[in-house]
Amino acid sequence: MKQRTPVFVNILIIIGLLIVFYYLFVQSYTFLGSPYFWGTVVIAGILAFIHSAIGDLIENNKFKRLSQEEKAAYLAEKRIPYFKRLYDAAFKKQTASEEKDILIDHGFDGIMELDNQLPKWWVGLFYFGTAFCILYVAAYSFTDFAHPISEYEIEYKEQIASIAEYEKNQPPVTIETAKYSADNIADGKELFKTNCASCHGEDGRGGIGPNLTDNYWINQPEKTLFKNVFHMDWNGSPNNPAMRPFGKNGEVSGAEIEKIAAYVYHINQEQPPITPAQGGAAPQGTEAHWEKE
Repeated sequence: MKQRTPVFVNILIIIGLLIVFYYLFVQSYTFLGSPYFWGTVVIAGILAFIHSAIGDLIENNKFKRLSQEEKAAYLAEKRIPYFKRLYDAAFKKQTASEEKDILIDHGFDGIMELDNQLPKWWVGLFYFGTAFCILYVAAYSFTDFAHPISEYEIEYKEQIASIAEYEKNQPPVTIETAKYSADNIADGKELFKTNCASCHGEDGRGGIGPNLTDNYWINQPEKTLFKNVFHMDWNGSPNNPAMRPFGKNGEVSGAEIEKIAAYVYHINQEQPPITPAQGGAAPQGTEAHWEKE
């Protein structure tokens, strides 16, 4: 008669499976503080004890039908701790007589094959993997668990919300507070393409508007190049209505103009100018003598 698994081991296995099941569908560990989860654990524990009690009754009836020798062997095995029995079963080695009983009656090149049972730990892992696979497929099919698009949308909304909250609590960027930062160049380039490239070209070489890569400027209301670009983008040009006040009109924010100004500063001061021979617009205005930032 086989020894049964102790009820506390069954309860631990049930709790582990419940945690896996809940996480697959809830997608976080917040359920650990939920009374529904712990209610499920309590109910599962009660059912495990009921199952164990029924098993004890069946085991007692079977025990009564054993011979004296079988009863003695059963009781001797039962006195061995459960985990030691589990270890011995997982790494059991057959005696010569046991190997003879499980020897398969065919061989090859003098090598014989034994009809060994798979180790219990291997069988347990196999059944656990099968159950987990079924739960995972069900969660993937009927919930948002592990869907990269859903996860991306959630993270994107969280990031947009955090950016909005940050901007809400930050004072608006003005020409007095705006500062050049190389970290703004990449974002400024994208904003420049959206708002400025139609007149000045994507790389600032000019076209309808003047060339922003050379050192000649029509309007020079500020002493530094960065502040000058911010001023023009915010207030517009008094000489050319096509250069409208993007900032005052609310088309771009002060923070966005700060990034655009960083990009213009970059292509004007940190890169060589695009000359007319290279496709750039001819110089307009007067030569500027900017103060250093």
